[in-house]
Amino acid sequence: MAPIIEAVDLHKTYHIGKIEVPAIRGISFRVERGEFVSIVGPSGSGKSTLFYVLGGLTRGDSGKVIIDGINFTELSDAARTRMRKSKIGFVFQKFNLLPTLDARSNIEVAIDIAGKNGGRDPAYFNKIVELLGINKRLQHRPSELSGGEQQRVALARALINRPAIVLADEPTGNLDSKNSEIVLKMLRHSNQELGQTVLMITHNPAAAAYGDRIIHMRDGEIVPAEDDPQWTGH
Repeated sequence: MAPIIEAVDLHKTYHIGKIEVPAIRGISFRVERGEFVSIVGPSGSGKSTLFYVLGGLTRGDSGKVIIDGINFTELSDAARTRMRKSKIGFVFQKFNLLPTLDARSNIEVAIDIAGKNGGRDPAYFNKIVELLGINKRLQHRPSELSGGEQQRVALARALINRPAIVLADEPTGNLDSKNSEIVLKMLRHSNQELGQTVLMITHNPAAAAYGDRIIHMRDGEIVPAEDDPQWTGH
């Protein structure tokens, strides 16, 4: 069976004035359908850039991203947007909720954006918000929610369309231990019970341990676990 995510020799360099800053340098790996993979590394290792390239939110300079058998890299911007809507749910560290909408509408807006207005499933919606413990907070706007509640709303939004892939960038980075556990357990649940492939970016070893497999990054490259000071205590 073909992998659901494949990166092939990805490169991305940022230009700051006349200075070139390599962010990812020749990265290749595969994620099988139904896996929960954690990508770990310190700040500046390139893991968030990799997240944006894999999700089609920015283009790499060279290399390929293959999503569910389709070369994401060769698609037009419009086609990539359509594919993101149908295949990928995103969870960001900064929540990215719409401040004028209540929690329910922030979740349901993902259904509207994906063009699934006729496919609302109240039972599934209720299941997701209950599992995340936000079923009694749906009428509140983001400014009336704690950071943990906002991230749980953002996770519900990512899951509501049952995407094949969930990409999460530091989903517990702004959360306390209690809310971190809720979010991580829900990602694990979506992987095990809903069959979604999860790729999570994190700098936190405890969060990374929720994955089936850990990929280590440093200085824009994938490195062996034994070369990662965060894991070896160097």
